[in-house]
Amino acid sequence: MFDLSSVTSWLDEWLNGVMPSWLATTTECVLVAVFLLLAYSVLAMIYIMYERWVCGWIQCRRGPLRVGPAGSLQIFADVFKILTKEIITLWSTDKFLFFLAPFLVVTASVLTFACLPWGKGFQIIDFNIGVFFIIAVSSIGVLGILLAGWSSNSKYTLIGAMRSGAQMISYELSVGISILTVVCLAGTMSITGLVEAQSDCWFLFKGHLPAVIAFIIYIIAANAENNRGPFDLPEAEHELTAGYHTEYSGIHYGLFYLAEYLNLFVVSGIASLLFLGGWMPLHIPGLDGFNAVMDFIPGTLWFLGKAFFMTFIFMWIRWSFPRVRIDQMLALEWRYLMPIGLVNLVVMAIVVTQNWYFGAN
Repeated sequence: MFDLSSVTSWLDEWLNGVMPSWLATTTECVLVAVFLLLAYSVLAMIYIMYERWVCGWIQCRRGPLRVGPAGSLQIFADVFKILTKEIITLWSTDKFLFFLAPFLVVTASVLTFACLPWGKGFQIIDFNIGVFFIIAVSSIGVLGILLAGWSSNSKYTLIGAMRSGAQMISYELSVGISILTVVCLAGTMSITGLVEAQSDCWFLFKGHLPAVIAFIIYIIAANAENNRGPFDLPEAEHELTAGYHTEYSGIHYGLFYLAEYLNLFVVSGIASLLFLGGWMPLHIPGLDGFNAVMDFIPGTLWFLGKAFFMTFIFMWIRWSFPRVRIDQMLALEWRYLMPIGLVNLVVMAIVVTQNWYFGAN
């Protein structure tokens, strides 16, 4: 496979050769920031159009079709409209917290986005405790949502924020348990280590039944943590107008909208990292010719393909099931998902200690 670390190492050596080390480091940080923001914005626009087309296909109707060929320019019209909208602030709001909230949500999304492994040697943040870092920074988003609902000084936003806080904090437990189940199988918390441990077989197949159960729990819990249907109670239109961001307008509303779709890509990317090998190609033991052909496909394409496939599953769930009640949503987590996840974690520990998983020595 092509190792992109050779390109980044060459760029680092070239910058350090033509300028002082402090300036080279600063330049590299600026380049990384520009790449992050550019990829963040482009993926958000792609995902918005992606969901519109998937939604239209599932509901047997036509998607966007008026602006541009096959509606391909509709998203640019929407971005222009949001950027030109007036930012309206009510008199009774806590202005500092009101303006801070959307940036907290975007910050959490960007930090988690930076941890995703795009390819071999093509990763911005890679700690030996990378999984722990992902869980930590992704939890910042709920603070922005709670601040948005409280600072707006509206009953609709406050109820939406309280619902979102209870929902996200509850389902973070099941997401974390599913991640720990995979970490138990891999024996490492390093993001690169997780991908390399799946070189012979992806964890979804390597871990047998416990890995499949963890995968199903992750899909349900991640969907709920992103406040997406059928768990979109914080934004229930027939009850709360737009939920916690009812009073936001213009670019501030756009930041919430942007973070929502990037969080969808983030949870899809984490699912591909944990269960589908990240940028690792599909390898079947014993089929060396097939494996060699798979290695010709760039790792970045593997990662993006898996992420888009997982996104399709999340969108399929959203547009197929009706919205649940708040008591049903919380009961699903505390009565079913978390107990099953804990038992599944213990079973995975037994599988690992007894070397019952695929490829064990």
